[in-house]
Amino acid sequence: QVQLVESGGGLVQAGGSLRLSCAASGRTFSNYIMAWFRQAPGKEREFVAVISRSVSNLYYADSVQGRFTISRDNNKNTVYLQMNSLKPEDTAVYYCAAADSLFGQGVRTREFYRYWGQGTQVTVSS
Repeated sequence: QVQLVESGGGLVQAGGSLRLSCAASGRTFSNYIMAWFRQAPGKEREFVAVISRSVSNLYYADSVQGRFTISRDNNKNTVYLQMNSLKPEDTAVYYCAAADSLFGQGVRTREFYRYWGQGTQVTVSS
């Protein structure tokens, strides 16, 4: 089992930047596919980005492509989400997720991930 703790959320003006972090503890971090999801009020939790164990595969939601960057440091057991050019529609609770399955088409779905953090709030003002 792995425990995930997000940090780095906050209030930022449109056009600004934030970097989210997700620290993992428990099992070997490098064994897990890591992803970020987000959930806005009244909406379902949606995929944002995913990074494979070896960093060879990175996928992004169309809505954040070119603005967000996911990365990981396996020595620090941490995955990051650098968010630039933030928009009010990026306002949501951001969740870190981990999976120990084989990397495949399901990586963009919530059901693929077994472990979740508690979330961190990101608010973008206009």
